Amino acid sequence: MNRRSFLEGFMGCAALPLGGAARTLAQSASTKTIRVDVDARRRLGRIADDFIGLGYEISSVATPGLLSGKNRVNVRLVRGLGANGVIRIGGITSDRASFAPDAVASPAAKATVIDSESLRDLAGFLDATGWRLIWGLNLGSGNEQSAADEAVAVAAAVKDKLLAFEIGNEPDGFAGDTFNAHRPRTYDYDDFLSDYRAYKAAIRSKLPGAPFAGPDASYRTDWVTRFAADEGGDLRLLTRHYYRAGANNPYLDKLIGAGPNVAPEQRAGYEARRKRNKIEMLLRADPNVRGFLDEISSVSRLPLRVCEANSLYGGGQPGVSDVFVAALWALDFMWVLAGGGAVGVNMETGVNHLDFISYYSPIRNASGAAVSVAPEYYGMLAFAHGSRGDRVALDYDTGGVNLTAYATADRGRLAVTLINKDQSADADVTIGADRAFHNAIALWLKGRALDSADSVTFGGSVVAADGSWTPNNIESIRVADGICAIHMPAASAAIVKWDA
Repeated sequence: MNRRSFLEGFMGCAALPLGGAARTLAQSASTKTIRVDVDARRRLGRIADDFIGLGYEISSVATPGLLSGKNRVNVRLVRGLGANGVIRIGGITSDRASFAPDAVASPAAKATVIDSESLRDLAGFLDATGWRLIWGLNLGSGNEQSAADEAVAVAAAVKDKLLAFEIGNEPDGFAGDTFNAHRPRTYDYDDFLSDYRAYKAAIRSKLPGAPFAGPDASYRTDWVTRFAADEGGDLRLLTRHYYRAGANNPYLDKLIGAGPNVAPEQRAGYEARRKRNKIEMLLRADPNVRGFLDEISSVSRLPLRVCEANSLYGGGQPGVSDVFVAALWALDFMWVLAGGGAVGVNMETGVNHLDFISYYSPIRNASGAAVSVAPEYYGMLAFAHGSRGDRVALDYDTGGVNLTAYATADRGRLAVTLINKDQSADADVTIGADRAFHNAIALWLKGRALDSADSVTFGGSVVAADGSWTPNNIESIRVADGICAIHMPAASAAIVKWDA
């Protein structure tokens, strides 16, 4: 038995994918039958209306016309994910950036300059989308007075759309020769706390009541728990980052990919294996997420937002982060965070600190202010349509299929999200509830193949060039005696909605 009981709140993860080709029930007994029982009376907490967020390097603010209320396509794309949400501006470049009111804004990856006009554009973007802002201030420079001036300018520009300031990006990586070095090798949490408090005092001296979030840690969960104890009485949010893994294996890259004597076919074989392994990793259960959520919630009741996240850090990996598997991964990842008590997540997008558009970007700005979507956006869109209201308890046995299920109830409507991340096994799923529901429909998240970016759709539709999305395939599902049945092909997801 592989009993998946979710009556106590945390939405679990699934088994490893099976081998072989996916087939229908009529063709093969490999299709599994799964029963999902929903107890809509057991409410497990409301999903925040602004749970969905996007994260940008600060250089995106300095890109003319990108984060602007006049960028109608971008506004529609963001609003398509929800009427409420959170934009987080930060990233590694925020600890090298500066604010100069009358300067010419520069989006240079390593030395971004923000001016008053770019802040006015950002304010217009927030007004047009209805989303709020987390703004990261430059801790790397050690100049708290400059940070205070910047905080005053940001607050004046965005007004009530300001959710919080963060001081520093990934300060747990500041020490010595680490990936984000801004301080001596001896730099530790106590040093950061001292820096943070000096910055906070300088900012509050010019902007009384300024709201804060932190510590914006990259991987040190103990920094989050210690920060909760030290600063918890004066925080809007606890924040940290999360990526499933790195895009590359530096040792193997050097061994196989960089040598002058490596044959092209050997290099190609390595790249194919690396992509295959990373795709399989995104399909597997990820115990690290549950680990840090449990660790933080065990010591603090402060709201936690994963304010920077995506599949593979370092800009992602082509053929993995920018294909259909990323849509399924993002949908499941967001549900796991919601089930573990996080109040939101900001999926990183756009140009990264290495000055190229990350492969994992759900929204891509290919040239200046022009934008389009990648497969991951469809996973976020599916989450937006299945996550409204209160999480409710459900119970199911996967029978070994790599399938997860989540449920919400809101205003007499039940929504069940089914994600079949199995590469080979279909599933016939029956859904029953504690009370009679009717008029069931399904919106499908589908793609041509896990490793393809082609033909990715939600509700049978692609996102239009103007940023709009309208489903053109809403499947009606027969309900008999309060139970509905749906066939879940391998590598697909569906949002099933019932009316009471």
